Amino acid sequence: MSFADFLEDELLDHVFGAATYTPPATLYVALSTTAPNDDGTNVTEPGGGSYARAAVTNNATEWPAASGGSKTHANDIIFPTATGSWGTISHYAVYDAVSGGNLLGHGALSVPKLVGATDTAQFAAGIVTITLD
Repeated sequence: MSFADFLEDELLDHVFGAATYTPPATLYVALSTTAPNDDGTNVTEPGGGSYARAAVTNNATEWPAASGGSKTHANDIIFPTATGSWGTISHYAVYDAVSGGNLLGHGALSVPKLVGATDTAQFAAGIVTITLD
């Protein structure tokens, strides 16, 4: 997962004393049919079909301690069952709000997936990996 410009700026200011960053209590994982940009543009979330971002509690239970410069989520991230086509999902994005909000990071799926009616999109535990190097 790549950090978005917003989060990069917040972390730099936090680490180097310009401001304090308070992480959100809940993260919201979005699906996208396009490749997001670091500036928060070009995220195309599905419209309709019961689509909603998946809420993930932002704590050490859901996101255990980093090791070796990376961190992964501990539990499955499950979206609502689609009641219509969501299109071919190729990317995901992580936000600090259930709608709108600040883009924190984004990544590409290793294999794009067509999500149709009655499908339930999900990320198995450990699939979303965040790294710093």
